[in-house]
Amino acid sequence: MSSVPSGETSASRFNPIHALTKGLSSLVSRYLPDPLVFAILLTIITFALGVFLTQSSVLDMVNMWGDGFWNLLAFSMQMALVLVTGHALASSDPIHKLMVKLSSIAKTPRQGVMLVVFASSVACVINWGFGLVVGAMFARQVARRIPAADYRLLIASAYIGFMTWHGGLSASVPLVAATPGNPMEKSVGLIPISDTIFTGYNIFITVALIVVLPFLCRFMHPAEKDVVAIDPKLLKPEESTKRVLGPDATFAERLEESRVFVWIVAALGIVYLVQYFQSHGFNMTVNIVNLIMVIAGLLLHQTPMAYARAISNAARGTAGIMIQFPFYAGIQMMMEHSGLGGLITNWFVEIANKDTFPVLAFLSSGFINFAVPSGGGHWVVQGPFIMPAAQALGVDKGMAAMAIAYGEEWMNMAQPFWALPALAIAGLGVRDIMGYCVTALIVTLPIFLIGLYCF
Repeated sequence: MSSVPSGETSASRFNPIHALTKGLSSLVSRYLPDPLVFAILLTIITFALGVFLTQSSVLDMVNMWGDGFWNLLAFSMQMALVLVTGHALASSDPIHKLMVKLSSIAKTPRQGVMLVVFASSVACVINWGFGLVVGAMFARQVARRIPAADYRLLIASAYIGFMTWHGGLSASVPLVAATPGNPMEKSVGLIPISDTIFTGYNIFITVALIVVLPFLCRFMHPAEKDVVAIDPKLLKPEESTKRVLGPDATFAERLEESRVFVWIVAALGIVYLVQYFQSHGFNMTVNIVNLIMVIAGLLLHQTPMAYARAISNAARGTAGIMIQFPFYAGIQMMMEHSGLGGLITNWFVEIANKDTFPVLAFLSSGFINFAVPSGGGHWVVQGPFIMPAAQALGVDKGMAAMAIAYGEEWMNMAQPFWALPALAIAGLGVRDIMGYCVTALIVTLPIFLIGLYCF
C-alpha cells in the first residue's frame, strides 16, 4: 500500500466523522490483535467469568469448552463454501463484466465508497452470505476503476453493509422464531415474520441504514495525504479459468472440459430448488444459498474444471474460518451451559420496564455478540431469558426477537469474526478496516434506538 492523492479536494472545515475515524483507526491499529488471538482472548475471558460468576468449576468449564470445540464443523464448512462459491461466482466472466459496468457509476473516490456500501447493504438484505462475499468482490472492482480511493475504506464499506442483514430476507433469528420446532416454540409459540421482518420499525431501521451508511462512508473518506491506495498486485485481473483444448487432447481432458456435465448437474439442482421453494416458500437457508452459488458458478464457468480452478483460487482465503470457528464454538458452549449468557442477559432484563425492554435487550445482545457472533447462537443463548421476560412485561414478542437480532448485527462492527471472508478476498488485515467499522457502530446507534423505542 502507498499514499496517493485521492483526486478530490479535502474540505477545509473540521469533519468530526473523519476525526473520530482517524482516532479509532489509530487505537485499533495499536491494540486490536489478530482475529485468532482475539478469539483466544475471548476464550480465556469467558472461561474465567464462567468460573467466578457461575456455579461451574474449572473442570466443568474445561469440559464445556472441549465438548463444544467441534460443534460448528458443519457451520464452518458452510461458511467456507459461502466464501469460495461466492468468490468463484464473482470471478466468472459474466459477473465480472456486470461488476465492471456497475462500478462505472462511481466517478470519484467518495462516490466509490458510497456505491460499495449501498450495493453491499442491499445485497445483504436479500441474503447475507451473498452480500458479504459479493460486496468485497465489488469493492475490489471499484478499487481497480478508482485506484485513488482509499482501499481500506472500500473494503470496510463492503463489511459495513453487512449491518442490514438481520432486517432482511435471510435473517436467522426471525426465520428461526417462525419455524416450527424451534427451541422457543413451546414457551412463547411461533412468531410469524409479519411480526418481525415486515414491521414498520424493521422497515424504518433497515431503510435508514441503507440511506445513512453511504453518506457516513463518504464522510469517513480520509484526506488526500492519508489515502492508502490498493496494492498494485491486487489490480491484476485474475487468471482465466478457461482452457482451450488442442486437437491432440485426450479423452479424459475432453471430459473435464465438457459442458454436458455442467448442464446435467445444473438441471438436477434447478429441479430440486423449484421443488424446495414450492414446499418451503422463500426460505433461503445457508445450504440453499450455497447450492444456488454452485449451480450458477458451474453455468457461468461453463465446464467442470474451469469451475474447479475458480474454487481452487478462492479456497486460499478460508484459513481464518477453519481455525477460528472452533474457538467460537467452544466459547458458545461455555456461555450456554455455564449459564453465563443468561446471567449477563438477566442483568439487563432486570432493570428494564415495558418501554425500555427492547433497547436493553438490544444492548445485551450486542454485549453477548463478542462471545457468540452468530444470529442462531444468540437465539439459543438469549432466547430462553429474553422472550419469557418480554411476555411477563407485555412487550411485543416480535420486537423482543428483533432486539436480539439487531444487537447481533450492530455489534458485528466491533467483532472481526464476520469480516474474515471480506478480508480474505481483499488481502487485508482486520486492523486495516476496524476503525471505520467501529465508527459505523457509534454513528448508527441512534437508528436502532429510535426504531426500538419510538415505534
